[in-house]
Amino acid sequence: MSDTKVLEPQKEEVTTPEGTERTRETRCFVPRADIYELDDQIVIAADVPGADEKSIDITLEKNILTINAYVELEDLPGYSLSYAEYEVGDYQRSFKINDEIDREKIQASIKNGVLRVYLPKATAARARKISVKAGK
Repeated sequence: MSDTKVLEPQKEEVTTPEGTERTRETRCFVPRADIYELDDQIVIAADVPGADEKSIDITLEKNILTINAYVELEDLPGYSLSYAEYEVGDYQRSFKINDEIDREKIQASIKNGVLRVYLPKATAARARKISVKAGK
């Protein structure tokens, strides 16, 4: 097995590629994420409160998996905000993946503000049990 990690969070907390600027006039947060490794897949669980399946964009380009979630400020008719601790903004985070991930089978789901991205391991990368037979 190689020393390369199957999934590596990007160390930078920069939300846009170098030399580019955001086109939306809103804050952009780096969502907190937990990464779980199972025998057959890796699961990323990222906090993106306020986002739903229509406002999330996940791309995979040149071994970089990027999560973008766009959140709009919700106005409550008839109410005026008098105090706020919760900041609303977009979310962006990137992860570097290696060739041990089956790119064609990546899936994602969101529930209660938690985005889960399922990264199935390629068949060759999965752990397998090797049976031992008695010698002849």
